[in-house]
Amino acid sequence: MKARALMVAGTASHVGKSWMTTAICRWLARRGHRVAPFKAQNMSNNSYPCKGGGEIGRAQVAQAEACHLEPEPDMNPILLKPNSDTGSQVVVNGKIWRTLPAREYYQQFPYLLGQVMDAYERLASRHDFIVMEGAGSISELNLKPTDLVNLGLATRLNVPVLLVADIDRGGVFASIVGTFNLLEENERSLVRSFAINRFRGDPALFESGVGMLEQRTGRPCLGVFPYLHDMPLDPEDGVSLEGSGSGDVAVISLPHISNLSDFRLIPNARRITRPVYETFTCIILPGTKNTLGDLGWLRRTGLADWLLNQHRSGVRVVGICGGYQMMGDRIEDPLGMESGEGAADGLGLLGGKTVLAAEKVTRRVLAVTPSGIEFAGYEIHLGVTTRPPGAAPFATLSDGSLDGVREGLCVGTYLHGALENPQVLGELLGREVNPVPPREKVYDALSDWFDANVDRRRFEELYLCS
Repeated sequence: MKARALMVAGTASHVGKSWMTTAICRWLARRGHRVAPFKAQNMSNNSYPCKGGGEIGRAQVAQAEACHLEPEPDMNPILLKPNSDTGSQVVVNGKIWRTLPAREYYQQFPYLLGQVMDAYERLASRHDFIVMEGAGSISELNLKPTDLVNLGLATRLNVPVLLVADIDRGGVFASIVGTFNLLEENERSLVRSFAINRFRGDPALFESGVGMLEQRTGRPCLGVFPYLHDMPLDPEDGVSLEGSGSGDVAVISLPHISNLSDFRLIPNARRITRPVYETFTCIILPGTKNTLGDLGWLRRTGLADWLLNQHRSGVRVVGICGGYQMMGDRIEDPLGMESGEGAADGLGLLGGKTVLAAEKVTRRVLAVTPSGIEFAGYEIHLGVTTRPPGAAPFATLSDGSLDGVREGLCVGTYLHGALENPQVLGELLGREVNPVPPREKVYDALSDWFDANVDRRRFEELYLCS
């Protein structure tokens, strides 16, 4: 029996599609369904290695966990990892396929659509229900001819759609009614309902608004969902790092920053995009999809000199993955794996040279710090970095190999996820760090949020009984 499916689509980017999808995944799993997530194409530098090999977007990892499943490439067959303003590394079925500018990417539509359809069929053959997530807005008219993630896919598979809108950003009437008005009739027939997300206050105050929207769209509202506070869910992309905290830890917001979940235990970290007058206790150079390009950006903005001055004044500097590479003496890209920068001198905070290689390392690891703290981490990088002779490691991996460098106030590591361990982060910051709620509790809370606010009868009639 072929799996049933539902697509969670949006009126725009960042309206809460990932949250809603994750909530529905756990809600269905709790009711005994063999459910799996699926996002045909994701654009994000926040990824995670699958146990069986390859990498997928972090949001789909969370959704898989909400379904009590091990993440796998079929859940996110195409992952675009932007490494310039106009191009991306294209990961297909978990592995690097090509690095393409946007124009050339769209020319590959027939091949990519085939990969998406094959991945969906493999996933659907092993589960009762597939919860699909769209991308951005479903009414981007210029993208329709090459759409393989929104209604272009939903129409091919005849999958019903739930439209999500964010009332907190304003313009919810225009976004919902406008979206329906821009759809073709065959597309509009698939969008069976809509949901209002991130409502603040008493939802009863919006009852008249719901009625107006139902009248104008001819579709029922499945619920007015309240704004969720203090609910940490792994971010999908760099927009999640917008804004500025007020803490004494700074994270340099590189143009191609990656793996934002590394900072989930530092919610008040200050996001730095230019030199500031404040002095911090710790500055973090995060991962990046374009190490050489972002190193050049550090120098052009004056942040490189600012960082070195901060270090000279006694500030600890921690580099993760690409940030670790930048802290060395030199970075070379002989195969042109990134943006064609070639080579550049590093910041010189840690010894060693990095050479970018053709083969990407994607693996999960277990490690222990020199002080005996055991933790789990993961690697996603192209470079091979030589460690200075006799340098103290950041950690020792379970296979006995050494990772990273600790040298005075400077620390570098390839291990994403290390700073998600409260003890490891606390040791680096010199203070106790409060853990965030376990992910399982977050998924259960999202399921409860969905259950408390959805019109269950309508949801089951529209999406579970067809």
